[in-house]
Amino acid sequence: MISSVLVANRGEIACRVFRTCAGLGIRTVAVHSDADADALHARVADTAVRLPGAAPADTYLRGDLIVRAALSAGADAVHPGYGFLSENAGFARAVHDAGLTWIGPPPQAIEAMASKTRAKRLMGLAPLDADRVTGADLPVLVKAAAGGGGRGMRIVRRVEELPAALEGARAEAASAFGDGEVFVEPYLEHGRHVEVQILADTHGTVWPLGTRDCSLQRRHQKVIEEAPAPALPAALTEELYALAVRAARSVSYVGAGTVEFLVADGRAHFLEMNTRLQVEHPVTEAVFGLDLVAEQIRIAEGHALDTVPPRASGHAVEARLYAEDPARDWTPQTGTLHRLAVPAGVRLDTGYTDGDPIGVHYDPMLAKVVAHAPTRAEAVRRLAGALERASVHGPVTNRDLLVRSLRHEEFTSARMDTGFYDRHLAALTASAPDPYAPLAAALADAHGRSRFGGWRNVPSQPQTKRYLMGGEEHEVRYRHTRQGLTADGVEVVHADARLVVLEVDGVRRRFEVSVHGDQVHVNATALTALPRFPDPAARLAPGSLLAPMPGTVVRVADGLAEGVAVEAGQPLIWLEAMKMQHRISAPATGTLTALHARPGQQVEPGLLLAVVRES
Repeated sequence: MISSVLVANRGEIACRVFRTCAGLGIRTVAVHSDADADALHARVADTAVRLPGAAPADTYLRGDLIVRAALSAGADAVHPGYGFLSENAGFARAVHDAGLTWIGPPPQAIEAMASKTRAKRLMGLAPLDADRVTGADLPVLVKAAAGGGGRGMRIVRRVEELPAALEGARAEAASAFGDGEVFVEPYLEHGRHVEVQILADTHGTVWPLGTRDCSLQRRHQKVIEEAPAPALPAALTEELYALAVRAARSVSYVGAGTVEFLVADGRAHFLEMNTRLQVEHPVTEAVFGLDLVAEQIRIAEGHALDTVPPRASGHAVEARLYAEDPARDWTPQTGTLHRLAVPAGVRLDTGYTDGDPIGVHYDPMLAKVVAHAPTRAEAVRRLAGALERASVHGPVTNRDLLVRSLRHEEFTSARMDTGFYDRHLAALTASAPDPYAPLAAALADAHGRSRFGGWRNVPSQPQTKRYLMGGEEHEVRYRHTRQGLTADGVEVVHADARLVVLEVDGVRRRFEVSVHGDQVHVNATALTALPRFPDPAARLAPGSLLAPMPGTVVRVADGLAEGVAVEAGQPLIWLEAMKMQHRISAPATGTLTALHARPGQQVEPGLLLAVVRES
């Protein structure tokens, strides 16, 4: 039996595997980069081993260091998690060769399915020839052959855009997966992304563990997932099961895996097989009452599955909470996560705890929040309510997008497809901050001062305070009076440093306030306290392009130099952060008057990259 497991991964999935191992009485071993020395997964494991030498972003790709860490820590098994080396057949072989148990599929199965192009051929399909794509083939999708998560993907709607899409996809795939191979396939505009969870043992049993719908995707990155996939005809569901089992048997699969499809016009189109645990596996666990990690371990120990899988019960929905800013083209955000807590009754899978830093080197996912209920409508309502009430204090997140998506009529009626955000993203991200949040923040800030320390004999001169909220500046006014704090248009029922109660038009509203430096959180609204007198030196020239995040300048547009004319929207600079590339484009048509960015340059948020003077 397995007695000690090393997880060749980090963050949320490492913590999740450790949780199961602890329940089974199995010792746990973490590995970490220098950037992750104090990360949660390194703290909760029984033993943690530093991976030396490599840059933080590449450390977890060093299979030789990870095998050496397992041996030195006395582990007898390795769980790959997802991402990094989880679908690397060479790493699986290295684990076997070292005499360790691999908690995953056989290397030959990984090899057969790890490349999407090989997987398609195995299923009797073939990608398009990139050199022969014509207008009749459009639109097409450029995809990385060796990975997922939206990295290395580009939609192409004009033939002349294909070469640039191929180049960009190759660069991003090479950075994210160590393999720049890409391929081209037809892009189906209004399909649903449906997948089947499979579990297979070494005795020939393969379980199809229900369907999942992952259609809500932004930039090909899954945002909300659910099980079972709603409103699928029974015959189509059985066809998906049969195709998934066929894919697994074709490579003698063992362990947990996922077969992904695009469902359109009542037909199932095979996409790929992921030879690992998926990020969205908790919804399947909730519906089937299973611990898939525990099942992976049992299978690796040689145990047989029952002949018939367990029965499903109810519905589960998962939302991925990311540190990303919708006002800055969804760029990943860094900083300190001051507080992360969700109401009781939902599952929270995370690799962070209060006070942890969110760095630039890795994926910006903070957590997965999962709700399970007897019906889909109840599960969706429970998840939306929990997210709305969650305390998420720190960098900007996609929390508002998640709540609004879950409550959108197209989603609640199960009529969504992969084009959901193409149609609705602008409306779902329109700023709608609470208009009373700045006042509540100001009143909480005023609490604790002497009751009459701010009192004035001249009621026409109120106290003022300024906040940045939703990208706009808000000034609020209040007074210290003999009766306490007052403000025009509302009744201040209660005000202290953490709680403000206001009565507006006869309705009382509670505002919970949390302050972290100049960052203030009022319920679910984030504000930044502004100084009373702005620093004149902080003003920038119009057209200044600032780094939106920490990262590396990987490319500057060909021929770009000071004095060159540029067009509005023209890509000028490419930054790489968290294994993804982000374009910095000209804000207006005009002339480039300054260019400070250089390929290979490390940049911090707010660094001036270039200046465009509008014509």
